[in-house]
Formats: sequence, C-alpha cells, structure tokens
Amino acid sequence: LVGEAIEGIRDQVFLVSKVYPHNAGLNRIVGSCEQSLKRLKTDRLDLYLLHWRGSIPLSETVEAMEQLVEAGKILRWGVSNLDTDDMKELFDAAQGTHCMVDQVLYHLGSRGVEYDLLPWLRERKIPTMAYSPLAQAGTLRIGLVEHPAVKEIADRHGMKPLQILLAWCIRSGDVIAIPKASTAAHVEENAEAERIKLTEEDLVMLDEAFPKPTRKVQLDII
Repeated sequence: LVGEAIEGIRDQVFLVSKVYPHNAGLNRIVGSCEQSLKRLKTDRLDLYLLHWRGSIPLSETVEAMEQLVEAGKILRWGVSNLDTDDMKELFDAAQGTHCMVDQVLYHLGSRGVEYDLLPWLRERKIPTMAYSPLAQAGTLRIGLVEHPAVKEIADRHGMKPLQILLAWCIRSGDVIAIPKASTAAHVEENAEAERIKLTEEDLVMLDEAFPKPTRKVQLDII
C-alpha cells in the first residue's frame, strides 16, 4: 500500500522501514532490506531501523547497517526500543555513533524516557522518534483525552484534546511524533498540532496531572 501511495512522488517523501532483530545480522540483513525495497517499489530507504534488540550483537547490526549504506540501499540507519544502557553499548561499537534516531514509546501517559534516555540522546543531538504519541486506543487514551486538564487546555487553544497531546509530545523541538492517520483529513488534523504553542501554564498543568518520572523505570514497549 505504501509503495502504491509513493509511486511517482518518491523524491518528495522520507521513507522509513524496520528490520526484525533476527534479520539484523550480516547474513540476513541484505536480503531482508531488498525484500522491503521490492515491496515498496523503490531503490533505497531514507532511514532503516532495528525494530528492537535481539540476540544478534549490536556491533554486528551496526556493521550490517553500514554495509547497506555503502551499497546505497539505505541512506541512514537508527534503532527502536533501545534504552540508555543499550544506546551506550551501541555507541561503543565501531561506527555506532552513526545512529541517527532512537524510536521509543512516548506520550503524556508514558514519560519514563524523560528520566535519563531523552537527556542522553539530547546531549548527543540524536532525535527521538515517538511512536504511539496518542497512546493506544482504549482506556489509556480515553484517560488522556478526557482528562480535565487536557480538555481545558484544548478549549483554551481552540483545538481538540488529541492535538494537544501531539503538541505536548513535540514541544521540545527534538522529538518526532508519528501518529497514525487513516484519512487525509486526519493527516491535516495531526499536522495542525505543530502550530500549537503550549504556554508555561499549560505545561505546569499537564505536569501536575501527569507527573514527570522521579526515578528510572523500565522502558515501555508495545
């Protein structure tokens, strides 16, 4: 479906895909990447991510990613669901500092990465890519969008609660949010969140409703 959507406009999009951990070694990553390229009907990926950490050493995955870069099959690479200790190990590997992004679960109701991972990435100028920035559908999302603080701030800005959640997620300027969108109207609605400038009062209210972490917690993964 993505291949059909980008046909004829490939140079206008930034195309990202992922490799499963069991395919992220030297003996399988090329074939896995080529299959993705075939399905997407393109000759290269703008960004290729390790889906999560598996049994293959990170150093081997880095070497494999670098080979894909040299071959022109990917332009850059990154990781997903790696916590601070994992990132430190990655950076100790040869060319591990070439990692361009860490994609992690991050939203107002899941702020654990703020304790040490986000600061560590910021010190090294590595963007964070937030998946599920609106939380998964269900009671957690309902608890966010229907929270009095979120609704009050949304009314104040003339926006919807979900747009406030997105604006909060990207408030620092170095976090990329990737919310799901199934229609053009939904895409446009998400994009409007970029225009929202949350005030200090807004941020304090959200911090009181959904406190920052005060200790290290296990990385949330879905």
